[in-house]
Amino acid sequence: MPVHLILRRPSPTTVSFTVSNASKHTSTPARVLFFLQILLRALVFLCIVFFDIAKVRHSFFHEDGSLVRWTAIWSSPLGSFVCRIVDAYRSGVVALVSILLLYCVFRKGYTEESLLVIRGLGIQTSTSSATYLSKAATRFIPTTQIQDIVIHEAFKGFEVRFYLAVIVEGEPDVVVVFPKLLPRRAILEEVWRGSRRCLYDAKS
Repeated sequence: MPVHLILRRPSPTTVSFTVSNASKHTSTPARVLFFLQILLRALVFLCIVFFDIAKVRHSFFHEDGSLVRWTAIWSSPLGSFVCRIVDAYRSGVVALVSILLLYCVFRKGYTEESLLVIRGLGIQTSTSSATYLSKAATRFIPTTQIQDIVIHEAFKGFEVRFYLAVIVEGEPDVVVVFPKLLPRRAILEEVWRGSRRCLYDAKS
């Protein structure tokens, strides 16, 4: 999917650059499809929970509780159908399939990477996680350790790719900004100019 840049300026001394390959959901069909995806994820999650409960029903969910009539659920047509399915497989198989489906449910399907520049303090890079259950990977670099912010070029396969890098004092390797998405050169140049202006230009 195409990568786009989102620029925010919370204050005159702070600027945030975010690159993302997520859909913008600007059109009505795109919004409808987005909400349908959310509904489908919720439905699949509930089905996984119901199938897992049915698999362990003899141990934990065989008696009626104060809120749920388990015996009525398991004797219903849907409950009987689900019980027949899960009883045909071992617990390990049901657990493995549940884990794989849960990963698909909570998988984001897109990547967001950001660069936050705060004059006088430093910069913070961030890369979103693959799922909604884990946090983004972030790193903060103080201004005193930043030697320069540059645009490099390197080979990726058989093509030349440009990338934005921070040269950190005392480190043998540069810190690559937006390492997963590697946006096109026009976006990198805009981020490079804006970040340097925020860090070093007192009049910006």
